[in-house]
Amino acid sequence: MPPKPPEAEPEVEPADAATKSIAQRLGPGLITGAADDDPSGIATYSQAGSQFRFGLVWTLLLTTPLMIGIQMLSARIGFVTGEGLASNIAKMCPRWLTMALVGALVVANTINIAADIAAMGEAVRLLAGGNRVLLVLAFGLLSIASQVYFSYESTVRILKWLTLVLFSYVAVVLTVHVPWQEAASQSLRPWAFMPPHASAVDYASMVVAVLGTTISPYLFFWQATQEAEDRRRQPEVASLRKHPVYAAEHLGRIKVDTYAGMLISNIVALCIVLATAVTLNAHGVTNIQSSAQAAEALRPVAGEFAFALFALGIVGTGLLAVPVLAGSAAYAVSEVFGWRAGLSRGFREARGFYLIIFAATGIGSIMGGLELDPMKALVWSAMVNGVISVPIMVVMMWIGQSHRIMGRLVMSRRHRLFGWAATGVMAIAVLALLATSL
Repeated sequence: MPPKPPEAEPEVEPADAATKSIAQRLGPGLITGAADDDPSGIATYSQAGSQFRFGLVWTLLLTTPLMIGIQMLSARIGFVTGEGLASNIAKMCPRWLTMALVGALVVANTINIAADIAAMGEAVRLLAGGNRVLLVLAFGLLSIASQVYFSYESTVRILKWLTLVLFSYVAVVLTVHVPWQEAASQSLRPWAFMPPHASAVDYASMVVAVLGTTISPYLFFWQATQEAEDRRRQPEVASLRKHPVYAAEHLGRIKVDTYAGMLISNIVALCIVLATAVTLNAHGVTNIQSSAQAAEALRPVAGEFAFALFALGIVGTGLLAVPVLAGSAAYAVSEVFGWRAGLSRGFREARGFYLIIFAATGIGSIMGGLELDPMKALVWSAMVNGVISVPIMVVMMWIGQSHRIMGRLVMSRRHRLFGWAATGVMAIAVLALLATSL
């Protein structure tokens, strides 16, 4: 496998300096937030809107500050330590526990990849026709090739551009009529507007699904490793990370990046809920099994344009999310075994890292090509993610407060509040998920 070619940074004209400055401040956080709205997430939000209309909008308002808090912590850990999350977890936990958490992460990510690639293949089939299995395998190969042959700079640039596809869901909302007053009323008093066809167990399960989709462990691992990778690629500034001015400036960049990524993520999720609520739910469609089915159901009630935007969004978000899912698994495994890792390294330099990407994407593609029940895949992925998210978040909070690991850059009191709140909410969600699944 040929090594990735080095890529020179383009020169920027003075007139473009402000734009370049903004673009440079957005990176790991923006990509992480966009990857959260993957095809599996789109299916979950579509089901929330179609089944409960506006009754679950409050969950997105709740998760926004919690997402920001926990993702800022993961980014801070990566920046301060220069290592990914798995390496830092290994410093705080027994090896068997670290291995178990990383193994569960790989399993959950692979299942998620299968669901995402299957949705991408089905979306293209709906748009242009073709054999679904061949489309699924083609997307799997494309995802692998893009991570092997493109340089790190190109990969990051492509992922940044792919975040723009999320705005297709904003456009979908603009093409339909949203009764904003009714939406606000139902979101503030969901118990007063419970649909007759849904039970309390259905509602609780959907709340858990939204929380589990929005706050996922692979997002923690990805943003931490990307901050660590950026630092590793700039060894000349490594010694400056403890300098108060430099640290404050970089942590400020992380804050802007994470706020932007998480706000965009949840705004898009809100648009998906609103769009499906005023179209599918209003026409009696209350059971969505996949994101592709949501797109197909939109066609007769919202028109061809809304259908095409929704379907294209599935493909675009999948192209962004699959590399993040496979990459976060590869980073975690490589850190546990002490392998060289990083998208900035070539295949010969980081064989183990890329083999994990091949395995996770390849197995996921094969699973996606089979007659896989999409909702069962989502449930299993959510259950595994939910079970491992709580201990991972607890350890992250310990790391964030550890002077031994973080030095004087430990998290602030306000940051601790949001971090522990997110951990508590996820713990409650896991208990509810287990209770409703039994």
